[in-house]
Amino acid sequence: MSVSNKDSCSTRKQCLRDWLCKWVERAPLIFMIGMFALGIMFWGAFNTGMQMTNNEAFCISCHEMENNVYQEYKHTIHYTNRTGVRATCPDCHVPREWQHMVVRKIGATNELYHKLVGSIDTPEKFEAKRLELAQHVWKGMEDTDSRECRNCHANEFMQLASQSKLSQQKHARGVKEGITCINCHRGIAHTLPKDFDADGKLHAAFKASGRPCGDCHKNLAQADEKIEW
Repeated sequence: MSVSNKDSCSTRKQCLRDWLCKWVERAPLIFMIGMFALGIMFWGAFNTGMQMTNNEAFCISCHEMENNVYQEYKHTIHYTNRTGVRATCPDCHVPREWQHMVVRKIGATNELYHKLVGSIDTPEKFEAKRLELAQHVWKGMEDTDSRECRNCHANEFMQLASQSKLSQQKHARGVKEGITCINCHRGIAHTLPKDFDADGKLHAAFKASGRPCGDCHKNLAQADEKIEW
């Protein structure tokens, strides 16, 4: 009997398998309840971890964010305004839909790596990579049609008549031409990189499409004016 037991449980993995099989055979209901409880505990812990890392306090817990982009954001309309409605870091940078949120959190592991190696741990390093970091965010927003912007701003609910004439024209044209929010509102929450569009490709694209200068350069040109590049 002892030899048989030894043969049937030669490794830890096999022993665990045999133990589980016995429990399933002897008390299937208890086993199912136990597994269900473990599943709930795992889901609760996972969801709690997601929520704990999905608030502004967590976002600025590293000095790279608190000393740089957070200070810029504090001087924008998304931080303080006449209505007192704030858009915090996760509102703009983390999807609300669960499946998209998980993908974003997995992608954030790359940010942890750069935190450990100190890629932007000084103001000089941060400024050197500002354009690259901004382009990643802009590209992501373009790919999702500015999904996070639309959590608060939706074209179908805009009262264009209550906006200024210039804003009315821009938003109406944006809807008609399929222009997404980030195409016009870059730099609305953070300072634009000093070397932004250094190669002139963005301006060239604007010229080719006939987009007005006023889309980016406020008060430089009205949206209904003929633009001479």
